[in-house]
Amino acid sequence: MSRTIPHMKSARFLFLAVLLWGSTGALASPYEWALAFPKTNFTRAVIDLSEIRATGAARDSIPAILAPKFQAAESITGMGELEPVLRIEIGGEVRGYPLRILLWHELVNDTIQGVPVLISYSPLSSSAVVFERRVDGRPLVFANTGLLRHYNTVIYDQATESWWQQYSGDGVVGQWAGKRLQPIASRIQSFAQFKRSHAKAGVLVPSDPKASDYGQTPFVRMDSRNDTAAQFPYAIPDGIGPLDRVVVIGDQAWSLARLRERTRIETDAVVLMWTPGMNSVHDTRWIPFGRDIGNVQAWMKTPSGTSDAVYDTTFAFAFAAFHPKGSWHLQ
Repeated sequence: MSRTIPHMKSARFLFLAVLLWGSTGALASPYEWALAFPKTNFTRAVIDLSEIRATGAARDSIPAILAPKFQAAESITGMGELEPVLRIEIGGEVRGYPLRILLWHELVNDTIQGVPVLISYSPLSSSAVVFERRVDGRPLVFANTGLLRHYNTVIYDQATESWWQQYSGDGVVGQWAGKRLQPIASRIQSFAQFKRSHAKAGVLVPSDPKASDYGQTPFVRMDSRNDTAAQFPYAIPDGIGPLDRVVVIGDQAWSLARLRERTRIETDAVVLMWTPGMNSVHDTRWIPFGRDIGNVQAWMKTPSGTSDAVYDTTFAFAFAAFHPKGSWHLQ
């Protein structure tokens, strides 16, 4: 694991440079792809391959977690009370995945109550999504290509080396192109909220605490840099910046700033709520001192009541890139 440390750090800063100081990532050549991914069928693609960008990061230089280690929430020390934790519940079992770890690994292959799951986080788009990592009944193991599309992580499965889009779970290149991973409802909340409700639940901890700068972020002041609009060739409405956050359900997005003002938004189909008390991981170097962006909860209305929605709180540019015909709710 220690051998990956320089690669992990350099990859983080390369990715950030691509976003903040211009599109320095060049198109990777199909020849280079074929060398790095000999099993990938590049004749099958449902995207324009020119959208794939190289950043200097290599395959697996941002190492996915394949054997996650957990500790009871109530016993964890050294993590800020307001640090964000991705919470998932399957079959009555709750687990938490701190963003302080996901920042550096992006992917966790886990199994909860017999269900193979992929916990994924793409820091450049601030997209956190959980999927069932099974296709046509076959469990898959996922890792990082080191490539980007629309500033979002492109991942691959180890069995066929097909490429997948982290934001949507879509297979985009290779044998599984055209397939889609099944999303699973999850929620990002402060560690304090998580621990208060699930003190004995397992929380992901590093296998090697010295493997990276856990608790720190290389994405300093990223979410306050809306002077980078020229970097995003996407149709973003007036009144919202590319690095402003939106709450996304399907092809609809609600302004987080507006939700924060109102604290509750309700439509015929969804209920959104905001409460204060969660740090941004795109602000100060030390995550526990990051500005408060608050906690978001989202529910879908059903004939029998409400159920947890599959949602994401992401940067506006990502929604615009992957939902060019999506609906924006900014008022």
